[in-house]
Amino acid sequence: MAEKPLLLVVAVALIDAEGRILIAQRPEGKQLAGLWEFPGGKVEKGETPEDALVRELREELAIETNAADLIPLTFASHSYENLHLLMPLYICRTWRGTPQAQEHAGLEWVRPEALRDFPMPPADEPLIAALRDLP
Repeated sequence: MAEKPLLLVVAVALIDAEGRILIAQRPEGKQLAGLWEFPGGKVEKGETPEDALVRELREELAIETNAADLIPLTFASHSYENLHLLMPLYICRTWRGTPQAQEHAGLEWVRPEALRDFPMPPADEPLIAALRDLP
């Protein structure tokens, strides 16, 4: 069996004061377009996962947060056809600014029990159970 490259990406569940979680819709023209995902992205060389999330939140949602505000929750490990994806998921309840879709087709605040109503990439789906169990 041929080895697949390992891709480290990081994701976050932004949780608002009402306990809703922000999900973002992948734009047309991108792989898995139209599916809903947790915001985040690739960890660049030399970055920690937390630094990558702070950068991605600034680029994708125009909000500011600190590494100290990111709490590790769980991770997903998923094999796609040409790579293996490892994705730590953090939760964040503190940020500055109002999330705005900079790179996504849309944003939606969703109650944890309704996350399964939104089609997600295979790597994101296993993360839902941990979010539904949050206090």
